[in-house]
Amino acid sequence: MKFLFKTYTYVISAFVSLALHGAHAQTSVPYPTRALRLVVPYFTGGTPDLQGRALAEHLRTRLGQSVVVDNRPGANGSIGVGIVARAPADGHTLLIAPVGPWVVNAYLYKLPYDLRNDIAPVIQVSSVPAILAVHPSVPANSVKELIAVARQKPGELNYASAGIGGFGHTSGVLFCIMTGVTMTHVPHKGAVGVLTDLAGGHVQVSFNVSSSTLPFVKSGRVRALATTGKKRFEHLPDLPTVAETVPGYENQTWNGVGVPARTPPAVIERLNRELAASLQTAEMKETARIEAYSIIGGTTAQFAEHLRAEHAKFARLVKDAGIKGVD
Repeated sequence: MKFLFKTYTYVISAFVSLALHGAHAQTSVPYPTRALRLVVPYFTGGTPDLQGRALAEHLRTRLGQSVVVDNRPGANGSIGVGIVARAPADGHTLLIAPVGPWVVNAYLYKLPYDLRNDIAPVIQVSSVPAILAVHPSVPANSVKELIAVARQKPGELNYASAGIGGFGHTSGVLFCIMTGVTMTHVPHKGAVGVLTDLAGGHVQVSFNVSSSTLPFVKSGRVRALATTGKKRFEHLPDLPTVAETVPGYENQTWNGVGVPARTPPAVIERLNRELAASLQTAEMKETARIEAYSIIGGTTAQFAEHLRAEHAKFARLVKDAGIKGVD
């Protein structure tokens, strides 16, 4: 019996040693071994680009390798995402993108990749609601009054967006579905011109991010009615939410970082750790205050759960509204 006990003890110790060695090997993957590429699926100057460039500089310092920001616009962000999906799964190619390329495109287009399985989440970077704004000629100073105007003039109010399936479009579609009103969608080829057309009275309504809308609000060229988050926006605490009038309404855009699927878990964990620390720097917090967005951070698991919820939401919204992508 003593011999058997010693044998079992030896075998168990060996297994424990092997397990610990495997865990150590996983967490000590040589990384990074060369420069990183951060793909932004839009032109320079937008929020994903600005946040990506700020994080790239922090990663350069923390990882000891240069990080090249690669802008690959086109097809509502699909081109850039495709580049990352096909890249080697070694953690040297990253994506930063908002909800459209991460989620909504899966329900609008026939993509040569699977958004659920070909891109692995690393961290959610930020979140920001839209500001529901109207042209001063619209006789509405609140969400309740806007709903009343829209019901009196079904289809006569036009709302502009940066394109089909984009944040402004889905915010407007959700608003119409949940309030039972009809407004006419006027898609633009990108964000440029949306607020200019609103300020000029060519459209009457828009749902646009706060950083671009606020200058028009402050100048009196458009009137802000509400924000589209679940709770009041930290940078605009005096502005009510749509949900305070339309219970359950919520639509926010966000940016998140991902890598090709099958990237080693140890590499993803390292990236999450370094990016989370970068987001908590005084510099990033000050940028968030100036650009009026909320820093999120958190774990990879939390971002993955957020993605699952967003997929469920937009699969239902696109189907219920009959939104069709433009190929």
